[in-house]
Amino acid sequence: MGAIILSPMPVFRPDRTTTRLRLWCAVLVAMLGGHLAAQQATFRGGVTMVSTDVIVRDDHGRFVSDLTRENFTVLEDDQAQKIESFMLVRGGRTFNLLVPQTQAAPDGLVLPQAKPKVDDTAGRVLLVIIDDLHFEADLSPHVRKVVQTIGDTLMHEGDMIAIVSTGPSFIQVGPTYDKKLAMEAVGKIRGSGLIPSEIFQAFESSKGPGDIRDRAQIAFYTAYNILNDLEGVNNKRKAVIYVSTGYDFDPFTEGRASRDRIQGGRFSDPLRFTIDETNPYFSINHATADLELFQLLRELTLSANRANASIYTLDPRGLQGVTGADRYLDQSEWRTHLQKTTSSLRYIAENTGGFPIVNTNDFTSELKRVDAETSDYYVLGYYSSNPDPAKRTRLLEVKVDRPNVSVASRKEYSLKTQGKPPAPPPLPPKKKP
Repeated sequence: MGAIILSPMPVFRPDRTTTRLRLWCAVLVAMLGGHLAAQQATFRGGVTMVSTDVIVRDDHGRFVSDLTRENFTVLEDDQAQKIESFMLVRGGRTFNLLVPQTQAAPDGLVLPQAKPKVDDTAGRVLLVIIDDLHFEADLSPHVRKVVQTIGDTLMHEGDMIAIVSTGPSFIQVGPTYDKKLAMEAVGKIRGSGLIPSEIFQAFESSKGPGDIRDRAQIAFYTAYNILNDLEGVNNKRKAVIYVSTGYDFDPFTEGRASRDRIQGGRFSDPLRFTIDETNPYFSINHATADLELFQLLRELTLSANRANASIYTLDPRGLQGVTGADRYLDQSEWRTHLQKTTSSLRYIAENTGGFPIVNTNDFTSELKRVDAETSDYYVLGYYSSNPDPAKRTRLLEVKVDRPNVSVASRKEYSLKTQGKPPAPPPLPPKKKP
């Protein structure tokens, strides 16, 4: 039986991380509390106020900024909703376009037409999640450059910034308006993702090789808790830059079973432990891997949609081709692994109103696109006409009655379930030689 080989990292304690995240979110809400006191999610007769960000562009890709409430139609589960609040955010500045009707002017007195109320508090909430549990140590210098590019391209004066990590980098900076302070965390980034050789030599169980699923659960648990508390911040554009190489709960299946052209060929070890495919205990992993991953991804996207936060996933691997011969990987298995991991990142982004930055080395251009999408938008608010608490997920659709425009908005939101998700188990300590 092969030895258990784990990446070098200290014991991860979810209780410590949970406390840290709670303090982070409490500070965030407190800092925005005065400005957002009248903007919190409210309840009227048991009906929740729902807000959603909407981006409208013409056929040349330019933001359309002259729309009124009457141009929009909001559908929840195909039922039209009455728009109760309507704001335009242009260049980070908020224009409240839905104001109470003015009283009739006395006879003989002509008053100028009221102008939209402007909120001079510019800026967004920018959260950078560095999933250092899911990129390898060799990628650390590259990820530092990528995060520096995020700071140079995306972070502007007036933006509230926070940077957190999921694992051993132990980064927790912000919320702060000080970009310099936030970027000091870049030097702490170090990856601890499993490399293929560690996966091949890890102990195989019904949950797959090693602690792959536990690592993913910790990453999702970290993001879920932050997004859960960000629900209290409304009418601020919330953009999450999620830096990770993605997820695959059943990687290199043929190689782990020593049936591929590499691990089953001239590099195979006759004494190496292989999977007994006749034992149903080991087949459980193959049957449940994709299902469990989908459940975790789905819950993460639901939490982001409840918080009206858009997630932009960023794969620091960039444009990928064949893998190096020193990894002893079958190229077909590597391509399958790439497809699975990038698909997981696409799912997170595309189901939260963001977009994935994958299979590209031009991060600057993609981040400029994120900047444009999070600077100009409309915020529509309505009271849901569906009071049924048993219907957890509600489908959303926003339409505009102007031709030749494209409309981007979140496609659904969900009601919060009772209780809290269970904390993931701690990862094992570094194995002593």
